[in-house]
Amino acid sequence: MLRECHDCGLFQTLAPLGEGDAADCKRCRATLRHGRENSLDRTLVCVIGALVLYVLAVQLPFFDLRAVGRVYQSSLFTGPRDMGADGQWEISLLVMLTLIAMPLVQILLLLTVLIGLRLDTPPKFLPRIFGWVTATRPWSMVEVFLLGSFVAYTRLQAIAEVQVGGALIALGGVMLCMIAADAELDEEAVWDLMERRGLDPAPDPPSSAETGGHALIGCDTCHLVLRAPPRYPCPRCGRRLRFRKPQSLVRCTALLTAAAALYVPANIYPVMTVTRFGHGEPNTIISGVIELIDANMWPLAALVFLASLIVPMLKLASLAIMVFAAQRGAVTRLRDRTRLYRLVDSIGRWSMIDVFMITILVGLVHMGFIANILPGTGAIAFASVVVLTMFAAACFDPRIMWDRAAAAGNDLDAEDLESGRTHEIGLGQNS
Repeated sequence: MLRECHDCGLFQTLAPLGEGDAADCKRCRATLRHGRENSLDRTLVCVIGALVLYVLAVQLPFFDLRAVGRVYQSSLFTGPRDMGADGQWEISLLVMLTLIAMPLVQILLLLTVLIGLRLDTPPKFLPRIFGWVTATRPWSMVEVFLLGSFVAYTRLQAIAEVQVGGALIALGGVMLCMIAADAELDEEAVWDLMERRGLDPAPDPPSSAETGGHALIGCDTCHLVLRAPPRYPCPRCGRRLRFRKPQSLVRCTALLTAAAALYVPANIYPVMTVTRFGHGEPNTIISGVIELIDANMWPLAALVFLASLIVPMLKLASLAIMVFAAQRGAVTRLRDRTRLYRLVDSIGRWSMIDVFMITILVGLVHMGFIANILPGTGAIAFASVVVLTMFAAACFDPRIMWDRAAAAGNDLDAEDLESGRTHEIGLGQNS
């Protein structure tokens, strides 16, 4: 099976894989495919379990706060609702999208595809539906929300007695089921089955006469490799083919500039104001870390410090270095820069911990004169930094680093400079 590496652009042939095997790119070591047996059956079981637990999570209480003889109860919708009522509808929409909407979309998309493929006549729209699974996965942040809930729980204990509701337990089950589904799912096996079942949403590939000598091109969605012109519809998933992400460096630079401009106010302005007995205490991200240290919660303070301060800063710096190196056509440490991109792309979403924590606290602490928590302007700036850096990482195409290095570095080893556009085929590694 011919496959283009999504990180360096090298075309290579993947050997058949057994259970537990993995095919890695021979040039940048990116994992191209994991071998799974009975992948679709096991994934379906996990997704059904996730759906059942998701329904419970949105119906059961989340946290109960007991103080001065009263009980303050919240659900998963309480925080976003109160954030919107306090004028921060941007964060309200973001939390609803990443906590409520996208996990459900992920579950329903997978369920539709896996059940649809079992039908005698599978629906023709399944390839297009499955194409959205990968695109929506980074925005489903159940696991990040759970970590933010743990941070909020430790802070709530300083105010009143806190009792965990069934929604938190059910949401933990959703997280475990979706992690298991992602681990079991062999996407290539799904695309192969769709192809065998005749689910072709686009015209057949152009003939050799029609290609006019066009180069090999790999589909970003289903990974099909064929000879076709850019913008041609992929015959397997229907998406438009492209050699590289359009205007990758320009778009990434613009998003990074906007995120860097917001990073300073995100850390200077208060993200929330805690009022106790009529006296307000504005809290920034840094002051929140200091409070956790004063309470001898060093591991939690380190976690918040890394996720909310260090990760956004490192993500901005790392992407800026990669963009600059790609523009210059730098030929050194290509593998290291590609590994750095994979790391940056995977950890950026964890900075949402503070956004989720603030939403939980605002939705639960409404005790009038005794205690009250209101969101601050810094929360919007910080959430914007997280979203903009995620978009910047999604816009950046790491294959451009290899393309430009291949054009500029004539004195490097041929294997290191081998560009995906040269159409040379290597043997994928089995490990």
